[in-house]
Amino acid sequence: MKRILIIPNINDMEETLKIAKKYNLGYEYNDFFNPNVLDDKKQLDELVSKYKEMELPDYCTMHGAFFDVIPFSLDKKIKEISLMRIEESVEVARRLGVKAVVFHTNYNPFLNADAYISQWLEENIRVWGQILEENQDINIYIENMFDANPDIMEKLSEGLCKYENYGVCLDYAHASLTKIPLEEWCRKLGKYIKHIHINDNDLVSDLHLAWGDGKINRQEFYTHYKKYMNNATVLVETALEENKIKSLQLLEKEGFLD
Repeated sequence: MKRILIIPNINDMEETLKIAKKYNLGYEYNDFFNPNVLDDKKQLDELVSKYKEMELPDYCTMHGAFFDVIPFSLDKKIKEISLMRIEESVEVARRLGVKAVVFHTNYNPFLNADAYISQWLEENIRVWGQILEENQDINIYIENMFDANPDIMEKLSEGLCKYENYGVCLDYAHASLTKIPLEEWCRKLGKYIKHIHINDNDLVSDLHLAWGDGKINRQEFYTHYKKYMNNATVLVETALEENKIKSLQLLEKEGFLD
């Protein structure tokens, strides 16, 4: 049985819960990647408490901090702040009882010299390996963001797959904006993919449209999912309630929802 998730709306949890119960969904919390929230202890505690007072699904994930989070930086100050944000995200996830936290590669595709790539891989494998080792109770998923191809993530995964709590979060919409065929993304990363983000776009910009409102080939996605990553959880990553419902209705109609 596929495990599908949506983004909960803290301001209308009655509607979120209604949708979740109808389709047997989990949540991926998107309230805690904002540094302003992480820095405001009162607001942070209120958000966590508000969620914990509500009826929540058994399976939830969370998007961790990603703005300017560069734990592989050569600048010790930037690395220090980045590691702090990652630690804060994991701690919030632990408080909420979520199963996994999603972080971005934040790889810069314009810095493509061999020396940069080698240093990037070495330092990311070292840093994330330590984070995975120290937080074995929570899954850590790394998501493609600016990545122009799957090669860097494939090599990163080769270095981190020894940790049971490591996985790739394939943002299918992000991958659709690259020049690389989507099947290649799925084939190369498939054995590492534990989580997927889907929404739609015009194949030019990351628009986060409802599934079916853009140009992504949906049947191709269903085929790739079944062939390469059929154990991965799937987040319908769109914030508006009407877009969630529209996406879920189409996924059900097209046979993707069990």
